[in-house]
Amino acid sequence: MGDTPPADNALTDRLLRSWLRCRRKAWLDRHGDAADRFWTAHRNLQLDDQQRCFAALLRQPPGRGEASCRNGAESVVGLRLKGTGPSGEPLEAHPPLLRRVKGQSRWGAFAYQPVIARQGRRLTREHQLPLALMGHLLEQVQDSPVQDLLVLGGSGRRLERDRVGLSSGLRRQLSEALRKLGQDLQRSQPPALAADRRKCSLCSWRVSCNAVAASEGHLSEVSGIGARRREMLMEIGIRGLEDLAAAEPDRLAAQMERFGDQHGVVARTLVAQARVQRDGRVERLLRSPAVPELETAPGVLLYDIESDPDARHDFLHGFVCLPRDSSGAWLPHAAKYHPVLMLQDHPEERSWRRLTCLLDRFASWPVLHYGETESLALRRMAQRQGVSDADLTDLRQRLVDVHARVRSHWRLPLNSYGLKSVAAWRGFRWGQAGADGARALLWWRQWQGEGERRRGNSHALDRIFLYNRDDCLATWAVAEWLLKRDGAPDQEEPAETGGS
Repeated sequence: MGDTPPADNALTDRLLRSWLRCRRKAWLDRHGDAADRFWTAHRNLQLDDQQRCFAALLRQPPGRGEASCRNGAESVVGLRLKGTGPSGEPLEAHPPLLRRVKGQSRWGAFAYQPVIARQGRRLTREHQLPLALMGHLLEQVQDSPVQDLLVLGGSGRRLERDRVGLSSGLRRQLSEALRKLGQDLQRSQPPALAADRRKCSLCSWRVSCNAVAASEGHLSEVSGIGARRREMLMEIGIRGLEDLAAAEPDRLAAQMERFGDQHGVVARTLVAQARVQRDGRVERLLRSPAVPELETAPGVLLYDIESDPDARHDFLHGFVCLPRDSSGAWLPHAAKYHPVLMLQDHPEERSWRRLTCLLDRFASWPVLHYGETESLALRRMAQRQGVSDADLTDLRQRLVDVHARVRSHWRLPLNSYGLKSVAAWRGFRWGQAGADGARALLWWRQWQGEGERRRGNSHALDRIFLYNRDDCLATWAVAEWLLKRDGAPDQEEPAETGGS
């Protein structure tokens, strides 16, 4: 029960959590080459949420280790639990927190319950089953039953408490999950790639799995195919990208209609997408200009937001002002970055005034953004601030969603039409390796700090600004390509690589 590492063959709470998320991830956590593993901000954000929740729950700092349990500490950290499972398999868990409750244990007239913190707004099996494993082992260690388990949420902003009963049903689920986890870990080769790979962006094994997916021509590599649609395609004999690209569109549409008319409608689009990915070419979908607003614009505002989704807080509205000279040439060397921080302890009216001041200063310039997030956030803020219908219409007309224009005018040889994918295809490179929205959120929380450390890490804020500015410039890299293609012949073209 000390700080010793888990036994090589033990099933742990972390392995179980990985397995619930992705069977392949659990296998790689146990057997994978550590050199193929990349750091992600997701785990650090989880730990930050956990620390904030525990700080809001506890009245005093927790004790540490089994000695604190013997002394009846109100809360305890650093206790590794070891025991056996329903089939005698070795189990280990490291509960982030034990909380003293009423009861009787081998330590005295009290007992403990395991506590975890969750991210997001829903309680899932990824929370319940590892917590149940902690409860199962704690019963063996303290020689008394664990009646219920505690899950905290809200990251300390609005502490939420969910009690989970350690019921017979949950125990059965745990036993079955441990049995299947043990079987998977005994395999000589990793399980197949996950059917739904949307969560892969959070995984430290994503680079190696992406390489496998690309080499296999996995159906998830085709833009527009998720887990359910992949199941449909495989049921009718489409096993990979090559099969889909070779399919006859009308016949595939007829086959997919049995799953619903909407699937028949999208079948032709999926075949076309698979073909441009297979052939490495771009395909024009509309002859009309994709960004006509830029033909005579004196400049553009490039706009990108950074957010904390759990707090529902857009903490940064970033703009790059990109001018144009009298001859019509764009002047990237003259581009200036304007960050607008939205602090939660400042009234929104104050931030809105700063935004409108910037927008009014460049009133004739279109505002380019990538995806609907920025447009929705800005328009909703305008409505909350009582902007007139006429001004709201003007604002809506200024906003140009570059992502929507790409999707409506071009089919690209990419498995994602997200900003990172399309801008990188155009040759754009971010200044900070591995930077993404999750890392920006982590930097934000580091800058905010807590207590006496509030807003003390200026380097974190500088990193956020640099990342946000690069996102704005990446949006321009895509928009500039659209602008150049607007004057190109109306025909299918080979895919271009490199800078714009």
